[in-house]
Amino acid sequence: MKRDYAVIGLGRFGGSICKELSSEGMQVLAIDSDEDKINEFKNIASHAVIADSTDEATLKELGIRNIDHVIVAIGDNIQASILTTVVLTDLNIKMITVKAQNDYHEKILNRIGANQVVHPERDMGKRIAHNIISSNILDYLELSDDYSIAEVKAGSKMSGKTLIDLDIRAEYGCNVVAIKQGKDINVSPAADEVIKGDDILIVIGADKDLSRFEKHLVIDR
Repeated sequence: MKRDYAVIGLGRFGGSICKELSSEGMQVLAIDSDEDKINEFKNIASHAVIADSTDEATLKELGIRNIDHVIVAIGDNIQASILTTVVLTDLNIKMITVKAQNDYHEKILNRIGANQVVHPERDMGKRIAHNIISSNILDYLELSDDYSIAEVKAGSKMSGKTLIDLDIRAEYGCNVVAIKQGKDINVSPAADEVIKGDDILIVIGADKDLSRFEKHLVIDR
């Protein structure tokens, strides 16, 4: 089912979201105060409009209340980000996702009604750091302040062993929720399945537990 989105702020982060949603066939209203940005996206988004997103009357005129999900991706102007979020909350937008610049900004956004707050730079930093530690750590996604999901290559320490042999849940407090074997994905794998060195495990757990799991079984020393 097609959904209607609005992206406010067309910098690198917002512009990327706008392009991706548009490429997926979604209706996207692109909003920015910079005319050059709007000209850049006028042939990408369904509609691209120069507007002040902190002005409630302007957003009403643009029909923002008919949008299912609004993404506030305003760059360095924290005040504009906060004021825009307040306006959207007052207009009872169903889903509001906002880019935060720092932890304090995030706290304010959560208090004023943002449904989802994202830290793209921080989250990407964590993913890159884990990949730098070991080439076997392919991806790392934060689910909350304390829990994450990791995509890891089995490598030599797990190759030839079963999930029973490794006993990852008991030893490390983590759960293997799926195993990728080439193009096949085995969800909820059997405990007696033998793991190959090039298999990719999807593992979920508390950050501290994932860290122990990575140090002992994933990182080649």
